[in-house]
Amino acid sequence: MARVLQLESIGGASGDMLLGALTDLGVPVEVLNETLKSLQVDPFEIVVDEVVVQGMSGVRARVVLEEAHEHHHRAEDHHHDHHHHDHDDHHDHTHDHDHHHDHEHDHGRHLSTILKLIDASDLPAAVKTEAAAVFHRIGEAEAAIHGIDIEKIHFHEVGAMDSIVDIVGCCLAKHLLEVDEVVIRSLPAGHGTLTCAHGVYPNPAPATVRILEGFPVEAVDEPFELVTPTGAALIAEWRTGAAPMAGLRAVKSAYSFGQRSLAKRPNLLRATVLEASEDKTAKQCEVVVCNLDDMTPELIGELTQGLLKAGALDVTTQSVMMKKQRPGIQLEFLCVREQRDLLLDLLFRESSTFGVRYHSVERDVLERSFEKVPTAFGEVSIKLGYRHGACVSMAPEMDECVALANKAGVSVEKVYRAAWIAWEEKSR
Repeated sequence: MARVLQLESIGGASGDMLLGALTDLGVPVEVLNETLKSLQVDPFEIVVDEVVVQGMSGVRARVVLEEAHEHHHRAEDHHHDHHHHDHDDHHDHTHDHDHHHDHEHDHGRHLSTILKLIDASDLPAAVKTEAAAVFHRIGEAEAAIHGIDIEKIHFHEVGAMDSIVDIVGCCLAKHLLEVDEVVIRSLPAGHGTLTCAHGVYPNPAPATVRILEGFPVEAVDEPFELVTPTGAALIAEWRTGAAPMAGLRAVKSAYSFGQRSLAKRPNLLRATVLEASEDKTAKQCEVVVCNLDDMTPELIGELTQGLLKAGALDVTTQSVMMKKQRPGIQLEFLCVREQRDLLLDLLFRESSTFGVRYHSVERDVLERSFEKVPTAFGEVSIKLGYRHGACVSMAPEMDECVALANKAGVSVEKVYRAAWIAWEEKSR
């Protein structure tokens, strides 16, 4: 079933705001803190507070460092009183390091150092890859702006420990949320200038502008930095489209606030998880077909599972002979019309095909219901199919049979047969 994360940036976007939104959507902050311990950095804690801002309840997240905690907050207060460039997570900005608190890296970290930290952790491979890509985006932007090689770039505040936690934590939280797509229409841009350690810069910061090249941006009347380089890089890496496909339903929303109050709008990022309703009885469907001759069996297997997870009603493959007598695989899936574009995005992204063909079909399905029957191995659900009110089909749920068989140390067939017999006895 397709899961889409929709972001609506009212007041901007930063690592802290994204982190808060993802935790409020259901990723436990305790799990993030425990999992991120494998990063070889100083002691830290992600803290998420419940807040009410301008009559709206939501959350505000921050990364708290154990070392020099009080000094950090004094520096933060001073920073917010005298600088206009960061409205929520001062540590996100690559240029500002005048109160740098990671004493072992007063001159910043090189990209290779950060990538080694990430790679040496115990995080899932997909999280490592995504976090590394986010840092690459920031590094490439900084290198282009300063006119030097990317490996000579010193990541000052973005290389600071708390910002590493922000970026890796956001990638981990998104992974745990198990979303297939991330959509956002645009990001807001303030005006004026930003004061940082390098001098006076235009707002938005050059790094943010570079990262967001080609990204829809909306000019707003705010004299603050609304989108930080970290927020820009995360969203640019994640974004798969501007708006969710039709027919999705919202299942949960989160409101994440930055630290600073803006002049004319709430400093708010709203995040919503949407899901496709799986219509097992839809009569109007579409069949999508493509031929593949240059993909490994492992990749085709992952693709078929991904299509099913994203909402395809059925996926099949068969061997075919293609042009030049090349052995190939014909992949075909069935879906409701509203999900076709989302599934095509997945197909083109995860397969080698350059084109597909599709056509509308009509289908009939049995009405379905489930009943549980007791067996010596535990209860098993029986799927029943009805036509014109009469039961014409039944089958034990295979996943449950497999789980019970593994638990009892017997064959799956033995549990399956026991469930079948139990149903026959019950229905006499």
